[in-house]
Amino acid sequence: MNLDFIDFSFLDVLDIFLVAVLLFYIYKLLKGTVAINIVIGIAFIFLIWKVTQALHMEMLSGILGYLLSGGVIALIIVFQQEIRKFLLMIGTTNFSTKKGFLNQLKFLKTEIHTETDVETILTACVNLSKTKTGALLVIEKTNNLDFLINTGDKMNALVNEAIIESIFYKNSPLHDGATVIRDNYIVATRVILPVSNSAKIPSRFGLRHRAAIGVSEKTDAICLLVSEETGEISYIKDGEFVLYKSLEELHRKLEKDVMA
Repeated sequence: MNLDFIDFSFLDVLDIFLVAVLLFYIYKLLKGTVAINIVIGIAFIFLIWKVTQALHMEMLSGILGYLLSGGVIALIIVFQQEIRKFLLMIGTTNFSTKKGFLNQLKFLKTEIHTETDVETILTACVNLSKTKTGALLVIEKTNNLDFLINTGDKMNALVNEAIIESIFYKNSPLHDGATVIRDNYIVATRVILPVSNSAKIPSRFGLRHRAAIGVSEKTDAICLLVSEETGEISYIKDGEFVLYKSLEELHRKLEKDVMA
């Protein structure tokens, strides 16, 4: 009895690995956004198309085929923000630093932990809120933010309440711009962020809010913002405000997103 074995080479393994990496990046970009529902819808239409092909339902399969093949431009428009973030993720990957390519593949580890002290960061924001001291904290996740860090003053200070509050003290030379946190270290202050031009942002929000939305549109960083006018603490990710009812809920959301 002759048995035919599948010819499986190293290149096949590499091919599967690269596809897995690509799918993981796409998942990271779409997770928690409305776009994930669009992807599910497209996958469902594709499945129906394959079923109609197998059943030789020529008319329906033809319509679905044209819909899928002619929708590339529409998909580019729909996923414009996600495509931009994906290209930025690839373009800003640093092969030589701790947050480089190997760190981007941290999902291969069996368990992921974060050292970021969420409680300390949030407590500092609450203290700043009580005095209506404006602040903008950017917490780096998977996307490397060196291209932004280079626009500010580099630091290497362990996160603690006193340092965060002193940075944003109104007479401090460091209070303008954003502060970037990486792995529980303040790595830069006075960072210049890309400002969002979205017309959806209410006019009552100023430049600090637009900057937080702008950086979270282009990267997977998450932002904590203290309003100088109202003292309100805003949590922004994926270019949108994350609503919460209490500080405890905000703490849970922040901790979950930092760990993700």
